[in-house]
Amino acid sequence: MKTAIVVEDEYLACEELKYLIRKYSDLNIIAEFSDGLQALEFLQSTQVDVAFLDINIPSINGMILAKSLYNSKSQPAIIFTTAYKEHAAEAFEIEAFDYLLKPYTEDRVEKTLSKLSAELYPAAMPIVASDSSINLYQGSRIRVIEVSDIIYASANGKITDVETVHGSFTSPLMLSEFVEKADNAKFFKAHRSYWINLDKIEEITPWHSGTYRLKCKGVETLIPVSRSNIKEFRERMGL
Repeated sequence: MKTAIVVEDEYLACEELKYLIRKYSDLNIIAEFSDGLQALEFLQSTQVDVAFLDINIPSINGMILAKSLYNSKSQPAIIFTTAYKEHAAEAFEIEAFDYLLKPYTEDRVEKTLSKLSAELYPAAMPIVASDSSINLYQGSRIRVIEVSDIIYASANGKITDVETVHGSFTSPLMLSEFVEKADNAKFFKAHRSYWINLDKIEEITPWHSGTYRLKCKGVETLIPVSRSNIKEFRERMGL
């Protein structure tokens, strides 16, 4: 089991975050701190896999703490939990795993933990369960999903976010690899970052330069059709 610490000086915020971590992951929270220096001293003698860091904390702030861990042999994945968006660029420089802005939503935390699970357990999941289903992450859980239940998949760096009729999931594959593994005649690569189930399209809206934006059943995200794919899309949809 992977381990984590929470560094947060607000009691209620700390309790909420711990609740969500336990609900959507199997991370073992082995310690919590309200003081940055105490957390640093702990991490100098104890290795953990993930550190959830508030930035505005006593003694040394979370950003200084994270920088002190950067490039260390035991550097954990850093997830900032803060109300201060101006530190996002610094977080990027030290390769923080994510930057959660308060007040964060349960859905936002769930997606972060789902991505984290794909990062921490890349070899733990068999990719294809059968010819018609695929295994996807939701937090630390693996769900077997019928490929026909996928609404769309979108690129998210080295992993793929997958929206389904059963909720949001993650695959540890890049989008191009995911498309190959979950091959289905009903799917269409609308854009270099989006792969969509044509059966789930609810509305097609004309957009600029003769392109379209697509609204799918059950989701609010509008998916673009790139100019290079317009001709094939019209043919597939009989437009």
